[in-house]
Amino acid sequence: MNSLSQKEIIIGIGGVLAFALAACLPLVDQGYYLSLAVNITLYAALCTAWTLFSGPTHYVSLATAAFFGLGTYAVALWVDVLPFPLLVAFGALAAGALAGIVGAATLRLSGVYFVIFTLGLAELVRQIVTWAQATFTTRMGLYVFTDLREMHIFWMLLALTAVIFLTGWLINRSRLGFAMRIIGDDETVARHVGIDTAKSKIVLFIISGAFIGIAGAICAPRYGYIQPTSAFNPMTSFLVVIMALLGGTRKLWGPIVGVIPFVILMDFITVRFSNYMPVAMGLSFLAIVFLLPNGVTGRLEQAWNKFQSRKSAPSSTETAA
Repeated sequence: MNSLSQKEIIIGIGGVLAFALAACLPLVDQGYYLSLAVNITLYAALCTAWTLFSGPTHYVSLATAAFFGLGTYAVALWVDVLPFPLLVAFGALAAGALAGIVGAATLRLSGVYFVIFTLGLAELVRQIVTWAQATFTTRMGLYVFTDLREMHIFWMLLALTAVIFLTGWLINRSRLGFAMRIIGDDETVARHVGIDTAKSKIVLFIISGAFIGIAGAICAPRYGYIQPTSAFNPMTSFLVVIMALLGGTRKLWGPIVGVIPFVILMDFITVRFSNYMPVAMGLSFLAIVFLLPNGVTGRLEQAWNKFQSRKSAPSSTETAA
């Protein structure tokens, strides 16, 4: 593993200070701003976990709702008999196992076919859970009663986001991260140079899915009442994709740039124009595709490169001399 550069050390110190400062929020406010911060941290975790796989490979996955729903149900089913940390681990295992199965079944799929398959997967899991509840429990939902408060959920989500960032940073510096970048550029070339593309994609998809399952398990006590339509809501998958693309997926921290403004905008529209939320999402997606194809961080990177090139370019007087 390469030694740390000065830039990485500075970014790491800044990240630690930012997380420490964010962790103090519940000590200042436990009302509206804490609730908004929980939503921001949740989507920060989901979008960053999604970017671990979809960022380097360019595979657009809409299976987030399936992994998230499995995490919530892992808690809802056994919250009365097992400790919460163990249920969170079960959520990660369930989501990771599903990701492994999906990865093994979709290795030859790419582009729009992979997108359609993952979208159908989330709906399939929701229908199976709905049928199982109606058949074996005669109930359409499950209550989740714990002693956890919103501040505890916020701290757990913040810690999860930090772990995802650390995992992503370690992966980017590993052989797996290098292999995934080659696969994203050209999968055929990756196979020809001896990279096991199938294994690499499955491993990273499992890691991504497990983290999303953990996020679902952590949020289960916040919802209180879990039912298939809310746990496996396809809107979750679409929101994660929109926020990640808005921020940009070239950098691991890119989705954060999209999550913060979009969650605030979403909260504003939901409160004042709730009936127009689907319209706002559609317009946002179109705007991102046409105006910010590489996200905000991609646009900032382009502007910085232009500035550097102009700065390093010789002036007219120097050229004449």
